Amino acid sequence: MRVLAIDQGTTSTRALILDEAGIRLVHSFEHQQIYPAPGLVEHDPEELITNLVACLGAAPEVDCVGLANQGESCLAWDADTKTAISPVIVWQDARTANVCDRLKSEGAETLTLERAGLPLDPYFSATKLGWIVENIPQARTLLAQNRLRLGTTDAFFRDRLTGEFATDPTTASRTSLLNLAILEWDPELCAMFGVPIEALPPIRSTTGALGSFSNGLPLTASIVDQQAALYGHGARNAGDAKITFGTGAFALTLTDRLLRTPGVLPTIAWVEAGKPPVYALDGGVYAASSAVNFARQIGLFSGFDEINRFDAEPAIARGLAFVPALAGLACPHWDRNARGAWMGLSLDTSKTDMVQAVLEGVAFRVAEVKASMANIAGKAGPISIDGGMSQNPWFCQFLADVLGSPVLISHEPELTALGCAQLAARGAGDEIECKPTGRLLQPRDIPAHWAETFRSARESVQQFGAAVASS
Repeated sequence: MRVLAIDQGTTSTRALILDEAGIRLVHSFEHQQIYPAPGLVEHDPEELITNLVACLGAAPEVDCVGLANQGESCLAWDADTKTAISPVIVWQDARTANVCDRLKSEGAETLTLERAGLPLDPYFSATKLGWIVENIPQARTLLAQNRLRLGTTDAFFRDRLTGEFATDPTTASRTSLLNLAILEWDPELCAMFGVPIEALPPIRSTTGALGSFSNGLPLTASIVDQQAALYGHGARNAGDAKITFGTGAFALTLTDRLLRTPGVLPTIAWVEAGKPPVYALDGGVYAASSAVNFARQIGLFSGFDEINRFDAEPAIARGLAFVPALAGLACPHWDRNARGAWMGLSLDTSKTDMVQAVLEGVAFRVAEVKASMANIAGKAGPISIDGGMSQNPWFCQFLADVLGSPVLISHEPELTALGCAQLAARGAGDEIECKPTGRLLQPRDIPAHWAETFRSARESVQQFGAAVASS
């Protein structure tokens, strides 16, 4: 069997083929990042469609297709013409922060946590979709004509390219509109966010016969990219965990049932056709590689080979900490007012010290996420990691040290596509298993006060952010 996996991510759309020889990239297209105003992040829906069509055309001789999507990014379109009437509002977009604050003040977060398992945060799709209905006149016109369609990017792609208007449970679980207990859209949540339930797509399984593209290729898997990566890492049993270091850092741990714990997101890992749902816990850090790229853009270093090792002891040991809250704090704090900062700067602080602190800050934030999951989903085995930052040996060892756990650095860089393709094969009635391999790092003992120093810095940026927000 040969499977085409299309990974439609935050910065690019990539086509990869999986067969018995392994997985390989056949096409990749970057797309424009649109920043209309501070805190707003958009993509052009037509550009994404063009890139998807090109990826489909790059590999015509395959048996089936799997599609991985961004998760929370969403838009609106016309049911008749299939034309988008809004930009894609990207998961990083914070335009609805004031809506979330208002709903929190009204006590609405109790309902979102109970039904959807999610805190009130502009990260998730619900307030974005509500914003579209309220602020784009054409959306209200189409709604009155029963022609409005609202959804995450996967539903738009599937409607446009296969004629099947649908989403899958993993993506639906990222909206704040899904009732996790029954895997259906929740009428009360939809009403609270101002999202007409009739405009949302039906929820189908992650795998199976999901439609066909115009070239006849069947779509047999559709899934959020982070859940696809979890499958690609080889996670099959409760406690299996992975961390992907991309724009943000995303940790997922499989669970044996729907579990809830403060600050951590219960989510759907995947739902195969005819089988019960598989659950997971999810914790994200908004800025990981994006924090490193920020440090590069402001001139702290030029080439990534410069930051693969440091001669000095860790910056945190010298009282210098960086909090990577460049887009706020996600799990387990959910604080959009927090802002990134270096704490402990002095006249002898160098650029190298500052970028070293950036790498350390990402590791400490990931450690906060792991700690918030550990009591109910932790296990002693290694944590599998992938993504751009996993190629930095100094960072990986420091990460293992602050996690206090062995870290397995995957040899396979394309785990999102791998998991997506494996699920697509299963959806087509076949199986392509790939045993995960990688380099194992053992943690070294570190002083407990390092974590305390970082915690103090993180609390300080939260206090500062709250003061600015209230002024």
